Parts: sequence; C-alpha cells; structure tokens
Amino acid sequence: MSRKKNKSKGQRGVAAALATFQGDSMAIDTEVTSIQDHPAPTDGELTSTTSSASLKRPCPEDDNEDGGGWQTIENGRPVKKLKKIPGQESKRYPGIHFSTQARLFSKINVSSLRDLILYIFADGPAPQWVSVKHRPEFRKIVAIMVPGLDEAMFKKGLDFSTYTGPTPDQAISGGAPDPDEYYPRELKKELLPEVLQPFADMFPHLWPVKAPGDDKYGKLHSPMPAMLTAPLPKSKGTGVQPVSEPHGWKNQRTRITEFLASNEELMEHGFPVHPAMLNPGEKREKFKDPEGWVHTRIENLEDGKVPEGEVQQGSVTAGREVYALDCEMCMTGEAEYSLTRISLVSWDGSVVLDELVKPDKPIIDYVTRFSGITKEMIDPVNTSLKDIQARLLDILGPRSILLGHSLDSDLKALKLAHPFIVDTSLLFPHPRGLPLKQSLKYLAQKFLNREVQKGGGTNAGHDSIEDAKTCLDLVKKKCEKGKAWAAGESQGENLFKRLARAGTAYRSTAGPEATGGAPVGKSSAAVDWGDVSRSAGNAATVTISCKSDAEVEAGILRAVKGDPDGLEVPGGGVDFVWARMRELEALRGWWNRNKLVPEDAGGPPALTDGDKKEEEEEEMEDAVSPLETCLKTLGERLKRIYDNLPPCTAFIVYTGTGDPREMSRLQAMQAQFKKEYNTPGSKWDQLSVQWTDREDQALRRALKVARSGIGFIGVK
Repeated sequence: MSRKKNKSKGQRGVAAALATFQGDSMAIDTEVTSIQDHPAPTDGELTSTTSSASLKRPCPEDDNEDGGGWQTIENGRPVKKLKKIPGQESKRYPGIHFSTQARLFSKINVSSLRDLILYIFADGPAPQWVSVKHRPEFRKIVAIMVPGLDEAMFKKGLDFSTYTGPTPDQAISGGAPDPDEYYPRELKKELLPEVLQPFADMFPHLWPVKAPGDDKYGKLHSPMPAMLTAPLPKSKGTGVQPVSEPHGWKNQRTRITEFLASNEELMEHGFPVHPAMLNPGEKREKFKDPEGWVHTRIENLEDGKVPEGEVQQGSVTAGREVYALDCEMCMTGEAEYSLTRISLVSWDGSVVLDELVKPDKPIIDYVTRFSGITKEMIDPVNTSLKDIQARLLDILGPRSILLGHSLDSDLKALKLAHPFIVDTSLLFPHPRGLPLKQSLKYLAQKFLNREVQKGGGTNAGHDSIEDAKTCLDLVKKKCEKGKAWAAGESQGENLFKRLARAGTAYRSTAGPEATGGAPVGKSSAAVDWGDVSRSAGNAATVTISCKSDAEVEAGILRAVKGDPDGLEVPGGGVDFVWARMRELEALRGWWNRNKLVPEDAGGPPALTDGDKKEEEEEEMEDAVSPLETCLKTLGERLKRIYDNLPPCTAFIVYTGTGDPREMSRLQAMQAQFKKEYNTPGSKWDQLSVQWTDREDQALRRALKVARSGIGFIGVK
C-alpha cells in the first residue's frame, strides 16, 4: 500500500515530468544531432560561400578518429575542418583527474568548485588540487547542490533507520591535520550502501568540502554566495562596481515596516533594550534604565501600528514618522567614546536636528579625521547629552522609526533605547556574515553610485548630515525596489554574469576564429525551488522555478537539451547549469522551517497536518526507512540526469554544508543567553540558560560538523 503511495508521489511525478520533456524533445533529437555533427559556418565562411566557396561532405576515407564533418572549400582547396565532439576513446577527451602528487594540504572549499568552473569556462585560475585535461573540449558544466548528504552515509552496512549523522565528538581532531580528513576517498561500488551505489557509476571520488564560515565567532555562512559569487579580477578591482538589475526585473514597492529589525535581531546585535521589547510580566514591570539612560515613551509595540484607514494608498512609510540618525563621537577615555554631534533628518530630507554636544568628561582625542570635530567647534558649546535626550524624547513617539548605519553605536552614545529600528548594516549584510559589516561608503558606491565620506582620514572628517541622508536614500531605494533587490549582491561578481561576460570558447567549439581562446560569453541556467528570479540565480540566461526535486530534474534536462522552439531555453541547451535539490535537506531537518517565509523564498513548503499524518502512516506500513527511500530516489534521479548529459560534460554534485542542526540549537541557546544577560536588571544566576566555556567548546565542535560538506566531480 505504502509503496504505491510512494510511487504516485515521487516516481510518477518524475516520470510525468520527464515524459513531458522527452516527448517535446523527441521531435528535435535529429535536428540537435545534426547541429552538433555539422557546426554552422561562421559569418566569414557564409560570405565566402556566396561567391567562390561551397560546402561538401568529405569521403568516408577522410574521417579521422573524431568522425566526419563539414568542410569549407575555398577556391577549390579544402580548409581544415572544425572538430567534432571527441569520442570517449579519443586522446583529446576532456577529464578532471586527482593525483596523489597534487598540491593538497587541506580540504577544498565551495569556492574551489566555483573556481574550477571558472577555469574551464572563463578566466579563473588553474586549480592546484586536480588536473584538468583538454579544457577546450568541455561542452557543458552541470553543478547540483544537494544538502543532506554526509560522508558517513557512504559506508557499507549502515542502518539508515537509526542513522542520525556524525556527532560533534567525531569532529574532534588533535595535532596536525590528517590527510585522511582532506584527501578524496575513492568510491568503490561494492563498499557503498546499495541505495548510494549509483554514485560510483558517476564519480571516481568523494571529496571532503569545507563550507564557508568563521570558527572564531562560531558562524556558518551561506554556501550560496560562495558558489554563485566570483571574485573580481584584478583588472576590475580598482573600484566598486554599481549594482545592475537583471533582465526582466520588476520593482515591488514594499513598506518600510517590512524592514524593521525584530526584537531578537536587536538584542543579538547589541542594541539597547527597550522595556516594550520584553514580554509582559515581572521583567518588564521591574525594568529600570541604567544610570544616565532613557527610553522613548512607548508602552507596547502594538502602539506603533497605524490603522489601514489612516495609511495613504501606496505609501511606503505606512503612516509612520521616519527619521535618519547619525552621530559623531570623540574619545573621553581609553576605548570610551562620547557624543559630540547629532544629526536627525526626516523622510523628506529636511534636517530636524543638527547639534554639537559637549561631553561631561574632558575630550582626550577629537578623532577629527573621522568625526570632523575640532576643539574650536566644541569649546563654545553648552548643549549637554541630557538636553539632546530630552529633545529626542519629544520628537520620537510610538509611530516613529529610526534608521541609520550601525545604529547600535549611535544609540549607545545617546544612551537612548527605541524599539523601532531599520539598520542598513543589517539590510545589506556582509556576504561573509557577522561580525563583518559593509561600510556606508561602500553601500553608497554600490547601490547609489554615489561617493560619500570624501573627508574621511582628513581634517574634514565625516559629515553626519550626509551620512544620515545616505542611509535614508538606501532605505528609500530598498522600499521602491523590494525585498529581493540587492539581496544576492556581495563584494564580487555574480557567477552567471561572469560567465556571460568572460566565458571563453576555443577552436574546437567555436572554429578557427577562437584559436587560443576567445571571450564569447557562456549561456547559463538556474534551476531551484521557489521563484528563482528573486534570488542570485536571476542573472542566469534562463531561470526555471520548481516545487519539487522531480521538477528540478526535468528542469536540468530541459536546460541541458534546450526547447524545441528555442524561445526560452536556446536550442542545444545552455553551457552552464546550476541547480539545487532540497527534499533530502527537508527530510533530515537541515532546513529550518521556522525561518520559512512565502514559498517564493526558495525553501520547501511547510508540511500541513495532512502531509504529516500521511507520512506517519507510510512510515508505519513500510519497513524501509524514509531516509533510505529518499536516498534511493536521489541516487536514481542523479543517475538519470548523468545518463542524459551530452558527452564532454563536467558534472559536479556538492552539499554546500554539513549537518547544521546541533550548531543551530547551540546558537539559539547562545542568543537566548545574550538576550537575558543584556536585559537591564537581570542577574546572571537567575538566567534561564547559561553560557560557559563548556557550551562555547560544544558550539565549536558542532560548527566543525556543520562545515564538513562533501562533493563529487566527474565527466560524462
């Protein structure tokens, strides 16, 4: 009974998708083969054939090891013909090989796989960890991200019904790195679980791949930017390249309230705690501001909501009062900074407040090169911090939103707490994650094509009004464009854009004009769950959005082979395909459903109660574990893709990360500790969770597991 259900849900869906694709493509098989066998003449050749040139089919005895092909006859003499796709027995068949003599001293990482793609198809550096043979002969590259796999699965005799993954204790290694940790492991079919044996038919090795992250701060970074963002070449690295919108981009006006930092985010990033951020109860009732601090007059967060009837149609401010804030500080002690200037700008750009402030303590360093403040400016000033606090409490109310860049520093200088914050350092995060942040100068260059802080490092210093208006314009543009705008941008170049710009063709694929390599650009496709056009994949030539791994499989094959009419996917398919399968990731709980936003965010849809009940019934009826069933389906799916790839195609499968579950649990525990610890009036021994060196070491071990991904590299 359960097997029938599994077949109808999984195999039948894949079969239907493939049948539709194959049915559409059968009509063009002959045509595609003809195109591959008979490369089209170049523009120059077409011109010459209209006069003294003609095309003829060579005699059978003219065939070499690569088979026959068209010849161009000019003035009665044949010109050397373009080479066909080489056969697998050909000496010039491409390959990617590992040798024990390779320069390998640590694990490869996700960016190593990206650089391999760039080396084969564009201007990337040659890899030192593998040998790439006959690079010009590669026709296509397919890279598939499959979170949920780990190295421990690929051991014969494993009981998948009880398998939960490697433990953090297994990640401990002392002394010098062991080559067994970073050398690839040879795949032998007889030594693999039956459900994973198809991998041995496609790939010679299993590669340990290190996921991006920061061991010092216990952070795992997303593997998506590591793969889909290429470093800028040195020739282009002289300045920041302004952001460009992908083809077909459509703005989605978004209210500023959608960008408000949550209570958890504010506490995690060290913002002053406002009593309205605390849950009603004893803690809020006993809340007391630290000495010298104040908080805005807001009883509950709900007081900030504006009834829809009062909101002007199409307004991005949603009836709220929005102020951009920036402060300048000078040193009044060792590692102690005090407020010396405050600037407050309203949504329409008018200056609401711009005051110099004299600190209570003597200034020991004016930091003029950054603050722009001098002794001559401060000496006649009588305005104190308390005066500024009083004025801000009159200006800021329940419907007021403060925005700025790294506002936690400004609010600490003001000794002021406010619960409604939009911070551009959070809105445009650094691609490598915290504690790194993008500078305001960089954000202005990248997203506003504007130069600011020109006085930085000189006696002119920064201008707080200019900085506040820059933050205001960044947020305005984000509201106008939508949440997805600039979400995939980082300090680099989108991989799909790089391939389109610098993709290289060679004589064997593009004719005599490409001898030595010619930058003609490479077409690409992104196949993923959700709305791909709203992600980093939006820069691909073709985007294919999916709702299941079966649709991803069909989308990959469609991208590789092309559409019959060539209207969406060009005939003959694209050169590079990146895709992601997520059903194994969802099954193993690697994907955090609590962070699920609308389905176009790219994650698996949340399970309904009906889905959960059906899954439980199937698990009870079927002796085979759900994990084993999912792995079997995955192996078969990847094998079908591999079998349908054209010759001379590089095939890459990688997980992106290792198991992040224990790391996520400990990070949530750490965040809760920081939240309670930073709450004014809290006592360390009364916190609901404790964070000691023991928990810190456990997080480091869990992070090592989370950063232990795997990958597979082969050539069809």
